[in-house]
Order: sequence, then C-alpha cells, then structure tokens
Amino acid sequence: MNNKKKITILGAGISGLATAYWLEKSGYDIKVLETSGEPGGSMRTSSEDGFLIDYGPNSGLETTPLIRQLVDEVGLSNEMIYASESSDKRYILRDGKLQPLPTSPPAFLKTKLFSTKAKLRLLAEPFIGKSDDGYYQSMSQFVKRRLGQEFLDYAIDPFVSGVFAGDPNKLSVKSAFPKLYRLEEIYGGLIKGMIKGARERKQRAEQSKQSAKMFSFVNGMQTFPQAIANKLNDRIEYECRVQSVEHNAGSWKVIYERDGKLREEISDYVLSTVPAYIAAKIFKGLDQNLSKHFEEIYYPPVMVLYIGFKKSSIGQLLDGFGYLIPSKEKKSYLGAIWSSTIFPNRCNDENASFTLFVGGARSPHLFDLDKQKLIALVLREFKETMKITIDPLFIREKLWQKAIPQYNVGYIEHEKYFDKFEKENPGIFLSGNYRGGISVGDCVKNSEVVCIRIKESLNIV
Repeated sequence: MNNKKKITILGAGISGLATAYWLEKSGYDIKVLETSGEPGGSMRTSSEDGFLIDYGPNSGLETTPLIRQLVDEVGLSNEMIYASESSDKRYILRDGKLQPLPTSPPAFLKTKLFSTKAKLRLLAEPFIGKSDDGYYQSMSQFVKRRLGQEFLDYAIDPFVSGVFAGDPNKLSVKSAFPKLYRLEEIYGGLIKGMIKGARERKQRAEQSKQSAKMFSFVNGMQTFPQAIANKLNDRIEYECRVQSVEHNAGSWKVIYERDGKLREEISDYVLSTVPAYIAAKIFKGLDQNLSKHFEEIYYPPVMVLYIGFKKSSIGQLLDGFGYLIPSKEKKSYLGAIWSSTIFPNRCNDENASFTLFVGGARSPHLFDLDKQKLIALVLREFKETMKITIDPLFIREKLWQKAIPQYNVGYIEHEKYFDKFEKENPGIFLSGNYRGGISVGDCVKNSEVVCIRIKESLNIV
C-alpha cells in the first residue's frame, strides 16, 4: 500500500534528505528534486592546500537520539567525531579583551565579564513575573526584563549573533527561542525552569543545547548529507529548477526545468524543504498569500571568512571554541570559531585555522563596502584580538546573500498561515529551517515529525 504512494520532495538539504530517508525506509516511492549539482544545501565542505573548510554549519549539537540513529544507519559511525575537550571554553569580547563565559556559579561570581551590579541583578530573576504575549516580544525585551541590560549586552546579544546572525531587538523570543520562553511560560522563570526542565529532557532522552555534545565528521559537515544521499541514490535528481506546483485531478504536479527542458512529476504528496524565498516563487500560482508570507521572511547576508595562520605566530592561547562579539564592541565581524582547536583534520599540526562571520541582521550595511577592503578590516581587527602580527598563509571566503531565516517578532502570523495552507491543500507539506528551528539538530528532529505527519494523513503510523 505504501509503495503506491508517491512523494516528491523539493530540496536536498539536511531537512529534505533526512525526511526522504525516513519515508523511503517506510516504503514510500520518493523523488527528491535538487537545484544544485550536489546534496547538502548550506552544508558545504571543501579541502584545499591542507585546510578543511566548512562554509556552512561547522558543527551540530546532538540534541536528539535521531542524529546518532541516522548517522549509524547511513554508515557514518566511524567518521562522526565530537568536539575536543580543550574547546569547551567560550569567550566574549569585552572592552577589547577576551573574557571566558562563566559556566558554573563559582565562575560567575569571579568573572570580569559582568559587573557586580549585573551579578546582583541576576539574583532577582526568580521573582520576575511572566509576560503577556511572547510572540510579540523581542528577545531584547524578554532578557532585559528578566536579567537586566548588561546581561543582554554581553551574553544574549552575542549569543543571538552566533546562532541566528540575528538582531535581538527584532527576533521573537517565543518563535526563535521557544524552549527558553517555555521556561518562563511553564515554570515561571529561567532559573527554576532550567532545574525542573532538565528532568523532563532526561525522560525524553533529549539533551539541552547547553549540555548536548557537539559533533562533526572527519571530513567535514557535508559528509552527513552526502552519506544520506548515497543511500537514496537515484531517488535524487540534481540540477532541477522547480518552477511551480499545481493541482492535478486529486494529485499534484511539480513542473521543473532540467537540461533546458520543462518536465513534470505527478505525485500524491509534495514536501517542500527549500528556503522560503525560493518557495515564494514556486507556490505563487497556487496561493499568492502564501507567497507573500514567504517573501516577508528575512534572510540576512553573511560572509564566512576562513583563515589559516602558523600556530607560532598566534599570541592568544587557543584553549576554547572561539569568541563572540557584542554589538557594543563595534567590530566589523560577529565572532570567530577556532576551527582546528575544536575538531581534528582541519589543518596540519603546525597551523591553526579559524572561521569568522561577517554581516548578519545587525550589520548588513557592511556589504556596501568594497569586498577586499571589508576583508582587510576584519583581518586587522581579528589579528589585534588574537595577538597576531603576520598575514594569514591561507584565506578563503564565501558570501551567503541569504543566510539564515530570521524568526522576527510577529513570526507567528507566518506559522499560522503555513498551517492554514496545509489544511486547505491536503497533500502538500511545508518544511525546512524556517519552521521549527534552524540548527542541524532541529532539522533532523523535524524530519521525523514531518514523516509522521505524512504517514498520519494516510492513517499508516
């Protein structure tokens, strides 16, 4: 019965591939249409001159057992690696100096990252009341109310930049960080919620993003989607530019271009996992309001700058994950990951490699500058912070014009319309990192959710 049901999946990023894998395993006839010539979406890995570069996600967090299950089933058990213990420390730049982010109560009391006033302000958090409507409350408003301005400036502002390349003044706390908001909503506060919520996660066999193990692969993150694609084999068709999705007498017709010719794929179901700005064009003929909602989702530009130096030229001790930069520091980049400290095989032992992030929602204007001048500015600031006096021996860059979907205040209106559209168009499912979270772990977890929804629509769970 399952084999008679055909599903066309748009997009071979991690969301599309993981869902395709679960569906094929359940016996469905699937076809994945991918615009580019390779799988992975924003997961892009390159090896050049002895350096291993991840131009998209540098790692994932093992927040769900589904990740390990998928890794094992696609044959990557021996290639999955976890972050080095020496990379546990995170730094925040304050007043031009790197300050370690405290991870325990004693470290918090001793840290120079926060003033005594800010530390005392944190003690009031359990006594702060709930807010009325998180969907229309920005991350800044939420954190300032619960934790104070300084904690917002030197902890949450850089954290938001590190996760979303986002602006805490615009991101919706409930849409962008639902688990954080839930601590207040369910438990009445963040500190009380972290204690009680840990018990619930243990029962669900889930890890919080604070305690989950960070992972990658010996040969970079693209190894993961490539291995899933290898399992799906000829179920994936590359270099297909989907034009539209149309009704077709009780089923769905996907029209796409390949090799300069228009082609059709008739399916019982269509699962779209492409970015919102691409989906806007594909579904415009079917529902203009849906297209409008897609178009309103903002994807800021982000430049990934990968650089290598001789280890002997670096004055800063490489004893952590890297550092993030608060807006108040007024630097030209968001932060730096110490790539070769975190995972092996990123470069040889004599060198060190770093991944820097530029732009994002808080400073898209930087790309009005000449590219080489911008890179030179970023390098100068980075070298000053890292106490480096020589030029890099290796440098590569990639500009993602539309990087990460921003779950800004009012995002709930988009979410409601996506639900409405799916109910009014049985057989079409909308997924991807603009629904349910942007991380690798979120995408893998949601892939199972979408698979179950499709199976439930046939009452075949």
